[in-house]
Amino acid sequence: MADAKQTIENGKAVLGIEFGSTRIKAVLIDEEHNPIATGAHDWENQLVDGIWTYSLDMIWNGIQDCYTKMADDAKKKYSVTITKLAAIGISGMMHGYLPFDKEGNLLVPFRTWRNTITGEAAAELTKVFDFNIPQRWSIAHLYQAILNKEEHVKKIDYFTTLAGYIHWQLTGQKVMGVGEASGMFPIDSATRNYDAKMLEKFDALDNVKAYSWKLEEILPKVLTAGENAGTLTAEGAKKLDVSGNLEGGIPLAPPEGDAGTGMTATNSVAVRTGNVSAGTSVFAMVVLEKALSAVHEELDLVTTPSGDAVAMVHCNNCTSDLNAWIGLFKEFSEMFGMDIDMNDIYGKLYNNAMTGDKDCGGLLAFNLFSGEPVIGLNEGRPMFARKPDAKMNLANFMRTHLYASLATLKIGCDILFKEEKVKVDTLYGHGGLFKTKGVGQSILAAAMDAPVAVMETAGEGGPWGMAVLAAYMVNRSEGEALEDYLSGKVFHGEKGTVMQPDPADVKGFDEYIASYKAAIKAQKDMVEALPL
Repeated sequence: MADAKQTIENGKAVLGIEFGSTRIKAVLIDEEHNPIATGAHDWENQLVDGIWTYSLDMIWNGIQDCYTKMADDAKKKYSVTITKLAAIGISGMMHGYLPFDKEGNLLVPFRTWRNTITGEAAAELTKVFDFNIPQRWSIAHLYQAILNKEEHVKKIDYFTTLAGYIHWQLTGQKVMGVGEASGMFPIDSATRNYDAKMLEKFDALDNVKAYSWKLEEILPKVLTAGENAGTLTAEGAKKLDVSGNLEGGIPLAPPEGDAGTGMTATNSVAVRTGNVSAGTSVFAMVVLEKALSAVHEELDLVTTPSGDAVAMVHCNNCTSDLNAWIGLFKEFSEMFGMDIDMNDIYGKLYNNAMTGDKDCGGLLAFNLFSGEPVIGLNEGRPMFARKPDAKMNLANFMRTHLYASLATLKIGCDILFKEEKVKVDTLYGHGGLFKTKGVGQSILAAAMDAPVAVMETAGEGGPWGMAVLAAYMVNRSEGEALEDYLSGKVFHGEKGTVMQPDPADVKGFDEYIASYKAAIKAQKDMVEALPL
């Protein structure tokens, strides 16, 4: 505690703040990269006029509350007031669309990654670029607005992501980390910048020529991990810390996306490593040795925070339906007067699932709260089904919902591993699905047919990863690569608890996924039968 207090008093602590889908979290770390204070603010997106969004007031109220709680945590633990920091890093859920005019006014409400409203634009750009452009990418949102002939497009002076917006407001700098930028527009890993040929192709489109701006002029400048991305202005300090205690002049790291911070938090930025983040949404990322042989709509090509090529499978749905069923069991227990801790309910049900049939005994579930482009759905309807002769028991019921949470991820990753023959030495799992020891890890190993590791040090997740990236910027040695800094100075060679795939589990999941694929038509029919 004395060391932590001294670190804060001397301005040596580093702060990472990440905007997740349901929580904004701040993590303050010491010079050994250990978390010493935290703060969090819960929030939820809103469906406004058919668009999933968060208002600017929600964004600023959220980050201010989050920072205040972190500062209060530090004050309570160490009797110290934070006035200066060694560095700050801002990260957020990737993608989405925040366009601004010359006066800095937001032209339309923030369109988040969750929206599946850019299908026409994504398909056309994928064809033009010969490169997969997912619906949630910023360029797809911009081009869809152009195709829709939206009035605001001609007024755009700058467009960015959530993390990029916050960083701009705190520093005045219109910049972005390369990993986050790779979710706006394709990156050329050779130049660590936007792909020049694709920029030209976009500007040459007939629908784009009508506008006075060139795409590169309205995109953020790309920076790689370790570069200085500006300093906290006096105005920015007041926006972040409403108490007025925090001083300006603090260096900020390039703002990153939750994919990049997840890679950092799991020490998976080196070639042949990968990570799976499983929470409200789920995504897998594998750092590539070589380019893929073909364009796959199920696979996104993004980058590490250093700019190395990464194949990404992103799915909009993961644990929401699973959590809803757990909530039902909680409600059942309360009806009988039992006060059982939610963690205990999760633990018991998850562990019981491991005693079920490997193929779930004829049970099937779709966990789709929203659309899932990996299987061609713009909307989803949670659905549970079973054959008349299915083995309907609690273990199989829970196992099918665990499988369902990773089913679409498996469909995408099967293309990566089985068709493209991409090699991965270890996948690192992080997020809520892995809280019950061994269960989510075992299910993921079966889905991916690959070794899965879970590390204790990744417990704080993305905001901790963002703090580590900020620490790397101010503490790295000359020429020290990010993967070397992580392995040598952050993780100290830690490999985590590694679980090998069980061949029987792999076979069972493959059998389950065959039934799942066959039933996708029923899910599409359910979307039509139950319109929102």
